[in-house]
Amino acid sequence: MRLNPYLITAGAMGLALAAVFAQARQAPPRPEAIDSHSADLVSPQLRRGLSLSKPLSPRADAVSVEDVGDVDSFGRNLRWLGVTQADIALTTDCSTWTGPGCQVITPGALTSFSFTDLGHIRLPPKASKSLLCYWLSPLVTVSYDNPGASMVNGLVRYSPTLTIENSVLDDPALINPMTGLPFAGRLDTSMTSSEFYEVPLPPGAAFTQRSRDSAVCIAGFLSKRTLVDSFGLTEAQANAFFQQETTVRLNVSGTINHVSDASLIFGLRIIGD
Repeated sequence: MRLNPYLITAGAMGLALAAVFAQARQAPPRPEAIDSHSADLVSPQLRRGLSLSKPLSPRADAVSVEDVGDVDSFGRNLRWLGVTQADIALTTDCSTWTGPGCQVITPGALTSFSFTDLGHIRLPPKASKSLLCYWLSPLVTVSYDNPGASMVNGLVRYSPTLTIENSVLDDPALINPMTGLPFAGRLDTSMTSSEFYEVPLPPGAAFTQRSRDSAVCIAGFLSKRTLVDSFGLTEAQANAFFQQETTVRLNVSGTINHVSDASLIFGLRIIGD
């Protein structure tokens, strides 16, 4: 009996897809998103439409937190406060790389990376009145590779964070509630910009994938209200914070697996009120 070649091809494709989906089902669950603690997310109090625990400064506009969510910046103009860029290479050879953001990797092996101060913006005193926001645009190019004989999952995960330095935080009596230690002039905050990619790779698969997106400000990576409610500063200290010079440094950490080469570029712009 002569077999139809189209049926044979379709059957083979069906079996291959079934193997891919089976492997995807067996993959470990995605790690918990770290963005749940980002200062840029709107607080539960605001989402429920309730007043915050501490009184808000009166505004001539006579709006409330229930009305607009953020009364400190209400009605103010956007202020452009600077831009920087971070470049990261994940590769088998960093000998020709001139910047700080290069990590030697072993293709097919799980590799973690962590870089600090890949780019920074120094803001003069009074650059913003009550709010610091970010626009972050990642450009990610990843070459996945599975030279083995078994199905594997390619993995890329990265998490940008910001370190904020300000002389108001030099006060040894100020304790960071996130660490239980004095601020020592700086604090760290995450952003709602971490990403996680997991790709099933059949035996012998090798391909390059490129992605680009942007994350923009919601509640801000730092605000007067965050300094008071989350970091324990007084109203006077929070006001003084925005009167001083502030430096913002960009950090990126993450993990890759079954990747032969990757390039991560992050454009960071800061805006205020």
